[in-house]
Amino acid sequence: MGAVSLPPPEIRENVPLAPLTTLGIGGPARFFVEALEERAVAGALVFAEERQAPVFVLGGGSNILVADEGFPGLVIRMAMAGITESADPRSPDLARWTAGAGEGWDDLVRRAVQCGLAGIECLSGIPGTVGGTPIQNVGAYGQQVAGVITAVRVWDREARCALELDNTGCRFSYRQSVFNTTARDRHVVLSVSYALTRGGAPALEYADLRKFFAGCDHAPGLPEVRAAVLAIRARKGMVIEPGDPDCRSAGSFFKNPVVSGSDCEAMAQATGGPVPSYPVAGDSRRVKVPAAWLIEQAGFRKGYSRGPAAISGKHALALINRGGASAADVIALMREIQAGVRDRFGVDLLPEPQFIGFQQRPAADSADSTD
Repeated sequence: MGAVSLPPPEIRENVPLAPLTTLGIGGPARFFVEALEERAVAGALVFAEERQAPVFVLGGGSNILVADEGFPGLVIRMAMAGITESADPRSPDLARWTAGAGEGWDDLVRRAVQCGLAGIECLSGIPGTVGGTPIQNVGAYGQQVAGVITAVRVWDREARCALELDNTGCRFSYRQSVFNTTARDRHVVLSVSYALTRGGAPALEYADLRKFFAGCDHAPGLPEVRAAVLAIRARKGMVIEPGDPDCRSAGSFFKNPVVSGSDCEAMAQATGGPVPSYPVAGDSRRVKVPAAWLIEQAGFRKGYSRGPAAISGKHALALINRGGASAADVIALMREIQAGVRDRFGVDLLPEPQFIGFQQRPAADSADSTD
């Protein structure tokens, strides 16, 4: 940090992480700090550097699996909240909302819909915080944040300063960005800016939504589409409901694989029927196949269990903690599913959650997805 003087952050030791995750699994953090402001992040990083301790930045804990041994370094829990609005210079029809990394994502979506701002209504019900949305280019039901993010303010751990990346600099692709690929671990997201459309029409591109509103005698508005997305997600166990074990998950556990047209034809021959698939933007030679369909076709039905770890009874893509599951239990189930799909279709399913505190990435293929 050079000559810059930073106040010492309030560091706690051996803080349990399981209660801070939606899976409810994992050991403690050796060091832990809750960052309420930007300078707390900078000070915490100095603390970690002085001790040569690894760092993990925690948001809502909704897309992670923490090792049973915990995390041996410093966990920074992002607690910077708040939303500010400004005019977007590109168009009077656009509103620029900037939210702190610790702001609840669905709270932001709810407020946007209430204000008549379109662009993220189909991303309703996704757990976690704003800071996590650009990292994995969060998407669902026909929308992804790459379509509305204008800038991401980050702390650059190499340059040791705050800077802003525009949409192009984020290098968004399917479930990917610069933050989880070429510059993994370099940036800590501090806030995110979104351009939302005043009075815009909701997106109704996704099949589930079109089916939901089939026969509707009027064009649904933003609140109706948000309600529909929440209802659809709830049926699949993808909305956090206290007391419902089907919701004690990390969300979608596997990425939808992208395969060639010939591979898709081979799958159809193997199953004796059509294979559901979706086009890949900018790539006419490949298609995206639902991982949930592959899992069920490989013999893993909803509710399938391996001890206290199981597949959700509502959606084959969610692995759940039925109560008392360890990280080792979830990994064993993950590997069983991966092996079954590989044997049936020759396709490697890549996990979507981050693995925290593991000495080695516990996946069949440690390479990042290129989807």
